[in-house]
Amino acid sequence: MKYAVVKNNEVIPISQIPELEYKSFMETNVFTLMSKKHNHCVSYFGFPYNGKIKLICCIADDEQHVIYVSSSVVNTQHTLASFTAKNFVFEKFEREIHENFGIKYKDHPWLKPVRYSFNRADKTQTISNYPFFNIDSEELHEVGVGPIHAGVIEPGHFRFICNGEQILHLEIQLGYQHRGIEHLFLEKKKLLQRTTLAESISGDCVCGHTTAFVNLWESLCNYEASHDLKYARTLALELERLAIHTGDLSAMCTDVGYQLGSSVFGRLRTPIINFFQTWCGNRLAKGLIRAGKNNYPFTDQLAKQLTALIDSYEKDFNIVVKKLFSLPTALARFEKTGVVTHEQALMIGVVGMSARMTGLNRDIRSSHSHDLYAELNYEPIIKRHGDVYSRGQIRREAIRQSISFIRRLMEMVPTENKGADHLLAPAPDSFAISLVEGWRGEICHCAITNETGELVHYKIKDPSFHNWLALALAVRNNEISDFPISNKSFDLSYCGHDL
Repeated sequence: MKYAVVKNNEVIPISQIPELEYKSFMETNVFTLMSKKHNHCVSYFGFPYNGKIKLICCIADDEQHVIYVSSSVVNTQHTLASFTAKNFVFEKFEREIHENFGIKYKDHPWLKPVRYSFNRADKTQTISNYPFFNIDSEELHEVGVGPIHAGVIEPGHFRFICNGEQILHLEIQLGYQHRGIEHLFLEKKKLLQRTTLAESISGDCVCGHTTAFVNLWESLCNYEASHDLKYARTLALELERLAIHTGDLSAMCTDVGYQLGSSVFGRLRTPIINFFQTWCGNRLAKGLIRAGKNNYPFTDQLAKQLTALIDSYEKDFNIVVKKLFSLPTALARFEKTGVVTHEQALMIGVVGMSARMTGLNRDIRSSHSHDLYAELNYEPIIKRHGDVYSRGQIRREAIRQSISFIRRLMEMVPTENKGADHLLAPAPDSFAISLVEGWRGEICHCAITNETGELVHYKIKDPSFHNWLALALAVRNNEISDFPISNKSFDLSYCGHDL
């Protein structure tokens, strides 16, 4: 067997992951597994192993609802053939492996640093000397935006090559902020410290990343979460999805000059995040999701408050969203702007909403279900035009879907399980993987333990890791004045990428 077969939130001994020669490793993942359209790479990373680097590749099969995991041990002194030359999906994964460990690839088409992390292999590579793509022409000009932006937005640099107002090329340079979160997961030994780290991966996706961590940790500890824990996590994920999509519709209205929509959607977002404050004492849901327990059980009284809130929200939402999606001046800016094609989405491996806007059905809630989504009979929302309008439509329908799920959850408030068992120690010499569909898309956390059950590697992948390149492709041949609306319609994470 050339790969282990696992399900979402499953743990296996690390010895069960086949260790292949690199050529066979490439053939298995690139030519066999990735030849199927319903398969995609959820994670590909390396970690130090007996003086060498062990590579682990995780390919999700969205039809069979399993994940294929294989490995190869390589020497950093050797120059390898790249997966990317055969399948561009692996482009950023291999760039990260190169940056972290100095592994060289002879035929990678775009071997640049990804993050400039503090522990990168080559410290002479500095962000101030980033090797931007450029075109030598008297007719073209470059426009640089960032890394410092107005307001509270995080740092990132956008380098446009334009012919007049037309964008010919955009390169997005990230890597300006690092907390070393993956390393801190190894350094910090207490569960609470690690949970707090998970809450800090991306501030607008606290529920998504924390759910991925606690699901993974409970799996490592052979702990089956009770129904009330899964209930709280599912409800929190849908409230977070509802709040962020509402806020993003507000931002999209701002960027096309529709002040009424901007104001109303912005106002509607506020009571949703304020409900987290009522539930757990924090507007971003920090403190709510914990492995093996729930410090803030959801009650019938909270259900009454949330039902009243949703009733009020839905009435105003339906009015303003109808206005937005029938307003000619807004639609003129949305339609055929920032297009990503189905073929491009497949080529670069986009996930979440950015995949579903092109007709590519990629949604962990249905393909690798977690928490209570199987009980909710979740069906993905698919659009096909790949433009700002499609992204806006998906947000609109996702909000309505979240409202429907929240109403159903209000009818099935569980009794608190006060007799839950304590978590055992993590399994030794093991590999665990957890996939969660955050509001942006697919979140993947992987962990590897040693013979005593201590973490020796923790790998985080935010959906933005896949999707920033989609934004760069989306704006080609658009006017530069349309960049803000394209950017906001994706709403990708800087810190979730930089870690």
